Amino acid sequence: MEETSLVDSLAAASASASDPNQGWQKVTYPKRHRKQSNADPSTSAHQSAKNAAGNVFAGVEQKANERHRAIQSMKAAAAQPPSVPRGAGSDDDDEDDDDATRGQENGGDAAVKKPKQKKPKKPKVTVAEAAAAIDVNHLESYIAEISGSYEDRQDIQLMRFADYFGRAFASVSASQFPWVKIFKESPVAKTIDMPLNHIPEPVYKIATDWVAQKSPEALGDFVIWSMDIILADLASHVAAAKGSKKAASQPTSTRSQVAMFAVLAMTLRRKPETLIAILPKIRDNPKYQGQERLPFVIWVIGQASLGDLVVGTYLWARYLFPTVCGKLSGNPQSRDLVLQLIERILSSPKAKSILSNGAVRKGERLVPPSSFDLLMRATFPPPPSRVKATERYGTVYPILKEVALTGTPGSKTTKQATHQLLPCCVKAMQENNPELSKEASDVFFWCLSQNTECYKQWGEHHMGNLEASVVVLRKLVSEWKELSPKLSPDALRETVASIKTMTEEALAETTDPAKHALLKEADKLCKVMLGKLSRGFSCLKGGVVVFLLASVVAGFVLPSNVDLYDWEKLRAMFTSFQSY
Repeated sequence: MEETSLVDSLAAASASASDPNQGWQKVTYPKRHRKQSNADPSTSAHQSAKNAAGNVFAGVEQKANERHRAIQSMKAAAAQPPSVPRGAGSDDDDEDDDDATRGQENGGDAAVKKPKQKKPKKPKVTVAEAAAAIDVNHLESYIAEISGSYEDRQDIQLMRFADYFGRAFASVSASQFPWVKIFKESPVAKTIDMPLNHIPEPVYKIATDWVAQKSPEALGDFVIWSMDIILADLASHVAAAKGSKKAASQPTSTRSQVAMFAVLAMTLRRKPETLIAILPKIRDNPKYQGQERLPFVIWVIGQASLGDLVVGTYLWARYLFPTVCGKLSGNPQSRDLVLQLIERILSSPKAKSILSNGAVRKGERLVPPSSFDLLMRATFPPPPSRVKATERYGTVYPILKEVALTGTPGSKTTKQATHQLLPCCVKAMQENNPELSKEASDVFFWCLSQNTECYKQWGEHHMGNLEASVVVLRKLVSEWKELSPKLSPDALRETVASIKTMTEEALAETTDPAKHALLKEADKLCKVMLGKLSRGFSCLKGGVVVFLLASVVAGFVLPSNVDLYDWEKLRAMFTSFQSY
C-alpha cells in the first residue's frame, strides 16, 4: 500500500511539472489587464518563464514534505495503544480526556490536578445541648474523687471542678456563646440568668451543695481567679475590635468561657457573701473598673443578688451605685445598667419586706447615709438637670428610702445614720431646689425623731445654715399637728429657745440685708413655736389636774366594791401624761 501511494505521489508530481499552472486556473480582471497591456512584452515573458521554473521545484519540495509527514504520522499511530470505542467509555472519562487536552493546550502538565477535599464540618453544639448532656452520676463521682485526691487543697479542688465543666462545654463554640455581644445588646434581666438557665436542676444542686462545703477563703480566691479569666477573654475581644496588634500576641485562656461563667454563677448564687468578703480587693482595683467591664461586674453582682437580695442590694448601694453614679453628669449608658440591676432586684417577690428586715446587716446599714444622700439628689435634681433616668430613680426611691431609714430608735446604727444624714439634709435644704428641700426636711425630722442628740446638732448648724434652719422652722409651724407626736417636747423647746437667743444676738450685729431678713424670719418663727410649746404644756397640765380631781371624786362617791375603775390603768395613763 505504501508503494502504491508513493507511485501516485510521483505521478502527480510529474504531471504538475508538465503543467505550468499545476492544475490551477488563473483569475483575471479585464480592467486591470487593460491597464497592464502597455507594459513591455519582453519583460513580462521573461518574468513568466522565471516564475514557471521556480514553481516546478516548489511543487516537488512541497510533495516531499507531505510524504515525510505522512510517514511520521503512520509510525506514531503504530506506536499508540488501540483506542477505546467512544461508546465504551463513560461520560466522566470523556470529561477527564477533555480536561487533559485543555491542560496540554494551555501549556500545563499532562496530569490532571486532583480537587481539594473539604474537611467535614463539626456539628454546632448549643449551650443547652451541652448542658443537657452532663451526667449527674458522673459529676457526683467526679467531685467525690477530687475531694479525696486533694483533701487538703481546696483551691485545686475548685479548679478541677471548673475543668469538669470546661470539658462538658468544650464543644460549644464562641459563636454559640458570644457573651461580649450579648452583654452589650441584651438587658440586665436577661443576661444575669445565663448560662445557668440551661443547667439542669439536679446538676446545679449537686454542684452548689459541694461548693457550699468549701471555706470562705478558698471560695474568695476562686471567684477572683474565675473573674480574671473572663476579663482576660474580654480584653482580647476589645483589643481585636480596636484593631490592636497586641490582640494576636496576648495569650488567651483555652478554658471554655461557658464553663467559667457557669462555675462562677453557681458559686456566687450559693455563697453570695463571698463577694462581700472580696469587695475590698476589687473596689479600687483598675482591673475591675471601666465602661467596658461594667456589664460583667453588674452580671457578677446580679448572681449574688439571685442568691440573696440583701447581699445584692448591699453591693449595689455600697459599691456599684456610688462608684458609677457618683456624679450626676455620669455616663448615661452606665447609669442605665446600674438602674436596670436595682430594678431587677426590687422586682423580686417580697423584695420590700426582705430588704426592710435586713436593713442592718452585721452592724452595717444596707443603704448607707452617703448613698442615700446621693440617691435623694438623683431623684430630686434641679429642673434643668432632669434626665430620662430621673423618673426611674423616682420609682426605686421609696423602697430604698424605707430601707435606709429603717431601724430601732436610739440603737447604735440608727444614731450613726442620723448623725451622718442630718448635715446632708441641712446642705440639701440650702440649694434653692424646692423638691429636694422638701424631701430633705422630711428626713431631717426623721433624724430628730430617732435621736434626741440631733436637736443639739441642729442648734450647732443654725447660724452657719440660716436658710436650712428657716425651712425647718417653717415646717414645724405649718405641720405642727402631724410632727408634734413624733418629737420630744422638752428637747425641742430647749433647742428653739437656744436658736432664738442666737438669732437675737445676730440681729443686733448683722448689716447684711439678706442675712438680716433670714434672722428676722427665724426669730419670728421661734416665737411662734415657743408659744405653741407653752400652750401645749399648759393644756397638758390642766388636763392632768382635771383628770385627777374626777378620779378622786369618783373614789368617794362610788362604792368600794365596784370594779368600774381599774386603778392600775389610771396610774398608767397618768404616767403617760407625765412623760408627754
